[in-house]
Amino acid sequence: MYKATVRAIKSLKIQGAQRIALKGAKALTTCKQLSEIKLAAKELGKARPTEPCLRNALRYASKGLPGDFSGELRQRLSYIQHYFSDAQQKIAVYGARRIKQGNIVFTHCHSSTVVEILKLAKAKGRHFSVHNTETRPFYQGRITARELVKAGIKVTHFVDAAARMAIKKANIMLIGADAVTSDGFVVNKIGSEMFAEIANAYQIPVYACTLSWKFDPATAFGFDERLESRFTKEVWAKPPKNLKISNVVFEKVHPRLITGIISELGIHTVYGFIEEVKRAFPWIS
Repeated sequence: MYKATVRAIKSLKIQGAQRIALKGAKALTTCKQLSEIKLAAKELGKARPTEPCLRNALRYASKGLPGDFSGELRQRLSYIQHYFSDAQQKIAVYGARRIKQGNIVFTHCHSSTVVEILKLAKAKGRHFSVHNTETRPFYQGRITARELVKAGIKVTHFVDAAARMAIKKANIMLIGADAVTSDGFVVNKIGSEMFAEIANAYQIPVYACTLSWKFDPATAFGFDERLESRFTKEVWAKPPKNLKISNVVFEKVHPRLITGIISELGIHTVYGFIEEVKRAFPWIS
């Protein structure tokens, strides 16, 4: 049943935008009727608030299905899977070209897209190192560090509060993106805008690395990209009484802080990226 996938996405048992989107779309195959598919797509799309990639995948998979939908749905799922694989490879190629010999790359949190860029740059013989942050409260930065070290890349791991020290020695900053809004804001892990401000102060270019399906078309019609807040106990299990805790997961990075967006459509300014998405995927916009 698709409801099991809804629960898995909500509880973070399924993580990573591409994996969430693919699992969400595949969950539609458990539905027996078109009416159930529409309901499932709606519920799955609400499982995580800041996941336009999931919503776009669900929209592509479910929109305008015929009455005998099983064959058509399988074809669409096959396309989604191919799109993610092909897009990831292209982004890695374009992004790796931005990594120069001797560079120090700063990255925050965990982005499979950024990791693939760095692994490809390493495979092409570039000698560089990475500064990355721990990313409380779930320490996703440790996933990045572990994967890069396994790939033979030199990594220095910093606590979040030492990010300025990590950034000012870097040559380039690469982050992922959970969403891109119609007015050019890049939504990413909390801390991203602060770190982008620091990078800009030191004239270090900042690139967001993302699939074009992370663009959220709803923001063009007055809907805000919801910024997810999670349980306060993730920050402090047994806090003092009457203490207020904030556990906002994402924040918006202002477009003036973003040098460019690296997507499967190429490397563009934020606004150039939005135009390219509209041109390549008119059904999204």
